[in-house]
Amino acid sequence: MATETTISRPAPFVEDIGKDLAKQAVALTGVPVVTGGLGSLSKMAGETAEGFKARQDAARAFEVRQQNLAGIAPQVAGQDRLQQEAQKRAEAGLGSFQPFLDQAQASTGPQAFQQFMSPYQQQVIDTSLEEFDRQRAMQEQRIADQAAASGAFGGGRQGVLESEFRTGSDRDRELLQAQLLSQGFGQAQQAAQQNFANQMGLASALPGLQRADVSTLGSLGALNQAQTQAEKDALIQANRMAAFQPQEQLQQYGNLVTGIMGGMAGSGTQTSQVPDPGFLQTALGAAATGAGIYGALKK
Repeated sequence: MATETTISRPAPFVEDIGKDLAKQAVALTGVPVVTGGLGSLSKMAGETAEGFKARQDAARAFEVRQQNLAGIAPQVAGQDRLQQEAQKRAEAGLGSFQPFLDQAQASTGPQAFQQFMSPYQQQVIDTSLEEFDRQRAMQEQRIADQAAASGAFGGGRQGVLESEFRTGSDRDRELLQAQLLSQGFGQAQQAAQQNFANQMGLASALPGLQRADVSTLGSLGALNQAQTQAEKDALIQANRMAAFQPQEQLQQYGNLVTGIMGGMAGSGTQTSQVPDPGFLQTALGAAATGAGIYGALKK
């Protein structure tokens, strides 16, 4: 038995494309992947000069790809004008209640009533006492007039009456002054207590205002954080596009080659066993060959 081998191969240009693809794939495996330009690199401890140079070359190529892809790099839209205005207004309103709290706090304490005393308090007291003194002088004159009418003017009885009158009058005068002071103090104290109640109301409202502050700041922070995160994600995506563009191009090239080779007949090797010719077949073959040569010579 004889062995017959049949080898089927793709078209030569397809073989060339396949060889080129394999060559590029092998070469790409030796190129380090970087995600930044030259400014982002520094030689690492234990890194060889050749390895660092390879990373530098890859970084230069990365910067070139970034420039080439600038037109299709992802971008993030900035805040809308209305969003910016809302943020300004919200920030301007934060803590706007604080001056009212400070003012209320300044109105508390043991001496808080003093600022609520009437500015006309002393005038009221002075006027009241002047009227009291006038009435007392008139009463003293009536006592003297009565003593003179009864013929006891300048006597001991007049002196006793005037002494008793002055003692009672002084007592009444002091009582009047004390009542006026007490009335003013009571009014001021009441106003201070009302102010204290107002302050306590503000103090009770403060946690709610603080929670509103925190909520507003949290919302603004979340908005800014989302904006920053979107910018970071876009930058990462742009860097990834620039970093892996060679691999993606090679992959697309490979898909193209695969598509071309898919339309071609498959390559491979086929081996088959062929029976050896018998004696008769060999003789007949030789005779046929000889006859062919003889015929050719006669022509």
